Amino acid sequence: MNRQSIFFTIAVSFIISILLVIISFLILLTHDYRMKEGRLLDKYMPVSKMVNRVDFVFDEMLMRNLSEMNYKLLTNISEINTITYNHKTKVLFERIHPRNNNDIFRILNLNDNNYIYMKKKGEVVLIKDEDTSNSNSHIYIILVFAILFITIVLVYLITLRKLMPLKILKDKVKTLGDENFDFECCNTNAKDEVSQLAVEFKKSAEKLKSLKEARNIFIRNIMHELKTPITKGKFLTSLEQNEENNEKLKSVFNRLEALINEFASIEELISSSKNIEKKFYFLDDIIDNAKDILMVEDEKVITKYENKKLEVNFKLFSIAVKNLIDNAVKYSPNKEVIIKNEEDNIIFENIGKALEEPFERYFEPFFSNEDKSKDSFGLGLYIVHNILKANGYILKYEYIDGINRFICKKDELSTI
Repeated sequence: MNRQSIFFTIAVSFIISILLVIISFLILLTHDYRMKEGRLLDKYMPVSKMVNRVDFVFDEMLMRNLSEMNYKLLTNISEINTITYNHKTKVLFERIHPRNNNDIFRILNLNDNNYIYMKKKGEVVLIKDEDTSNSNSHIYIILVFAILFITIVLVYLITLRKLMPLKILKDKVKTLGDENFDFECCNTNAKDEVSQLAVEFKKSAEKLKSLKEARNIFIRNIMHELKTPITKGKFLTSLEQNEENNEKLKSVFNRLEALINEFASIEELISSSKNIEKKFYFLDDIIDNAKDILMVEDEKVITKYENKKLEVNFKLFSIAVKNLIDNAVKYSPNKEVIIKNEEDNIIFENIGKALEEPFERYFEPFFSNEDKSKDSFGLGLYIVHNILKANGYILKYEYIDGINRFICKKDELSTI
């Protein structure tokens, strides 16, 4: 594992924490055991000394004193052996005389009762404590440290789980250069910073994927769209040079230049990562510029709008308007388009058939249903949709009484 890794640091911190907890537990448990020994000695040593002073000779007064102190002398050998040799009997404390191994002092426990066991010169005495009260502090210590241990483990596992998206992100960033934009990495509902970072990275990857697909479509089809004017130009160059053919050749080059300029604008739109520059322009100026680009006769464009100011990018918005005019003229039997406005919305109307497919499908670049027999760029409403979106508009469609209505509607929710 990389020693500079966050996961390595967390793992080392976890191990050190566990070791410190274990060491603290052992120290505290040892201290508690010694404290318990001290309390037992403080309680039972005076009784041991009192019995040793009389050399294990128990008179009536001694027996009465023991009874008053809640102690009971066991004299029956069978009863003594039953307690001392019982496998359940615990030795709480033991002291053996350093010079005489036969002199033994023990504190025993059986069935929650303490016993004072003394052996001296072959004689055995067993005294029962009738008021036994053993402390169970070690149980509480074990319980506290068990809770602490489990808490540390849980915190470690939760931390690893929270940081796991970082590991996935690291691997995905490595493959991002290879244009691998598809991945799942995290719970999108999580609110922690790491998950949100992963979600934002995923969104960025999706945007890059969309940009890549748009560029691929753009590059893949640009040659197809340029093919028609180039073919016409080559054909005209093989004809006899006269004024009529020269004019046709000039129109071909004008058309080719218009195509290249439009493609450049579209490429700028789909590749731009910043907001486009917008200013206020009169609708009349935008319509006139669109007609100039399209080279359409004025009588084909019927204007019934109020000349309002629009906050748009003049160059791009003119291309969108030009395409809407072009589509309306091409697909209308009378080759006319009517332009109206209602408040901030701009409406393009033409007589014709209703759209055959769901309107959203026409937003796809190079939609396959598009009529290629028409002299169009083949980009359909894809251009219009994206340009309007960048300018804070959305494109709507209605079909009423044999009339197609394309509505450029001001998007109030747009933040662009």
